Amino acid sequence: MWAFKTMCDEFFVTSRLNFKLELNPSRETLLHFCEQIRKAFPRMSRLRRRQSGGVVLDEEDGAEDAARRYVRVEPMSLRFGIFGADDRLSLERLAGVVLTQAPFHLSLSDLDYDQFEVIFGFDLEYRGNHDELVAETLLSDHPLVAGVTPPGARTIDCQPFMGFALDEDCTTQAFMDVKSRTSTFEVRSNEYEPNIITIYATVRRYMTSRFAGDLIKLHHELLLAAEKFAGQRVLPHVVQPLAAAIASRR
Repeated sequence: MWAFKTMCDEFFVTSRLNFKLELNPSRETLLHFCEQIRKAFPRMSRLRRRQSGGVVLDEEDGAEDAARRYVRVEPMSLRFGIFGADDRLSLERLAGVVLTQAPFHLSLSDLDYDQFEVIFGFDLEYRGNHDELVAETLLSDHPLVAGVTPPGARTIDCQPFMGFALDEDCTTQAFMDVKSRTSTFEVRSNEYEPNIITIYATVRRYMTSRFAGDLIKLHHELLLAAEKFAGQRVLPHVVQPLAAAIASRR
């Protein structure tokens, strides 16, 4: 069992396969794809269309702490994941069904695969200046921040983003991204609404001509790498310090 979701207000894992060409499945094949997923996961019975043109199949809201699966078909990507995931096995089971059915029903080809990524997301709720919190918690001793911050100035944007190549040819990459959601109006008025700071730990593989076409195996590799990156790097050095800082300000 993972302990990730005990470290934040909401934990989620998203997998996304991006394409070079737009998907254009027929209504019949798209419905059959969704039916095959529902057959494997009967609670996934809510089908919705997004304004972007995508289609989402997900689970009805259940118990507050229950995991919630979803699959989302967009014109340029296929996404699936679990909010409140308990372990890696539950994600691999969902991935096994989706990635077995998708190539046939959505007419996928390895020629069309652009990149595949797995994202571990951590939501932290905070009522206050998100950017100030991030700057003071993660970057207070950084010489660049100390050097460029004018005296008496208030921080209105601080969203650290870092990327790393995990192999020699840079086709496998890891990213840490902090997303704040404080508006300048809130800073100006000093009146803040509770909102979410999201920390993303992403591992991405750019597809090359050497890709053998085994999406399930690739997803397994990316999931392991993302789990390691999130657990050993992002959680202790980003998520937990921010969570502790939020707790101390309540």
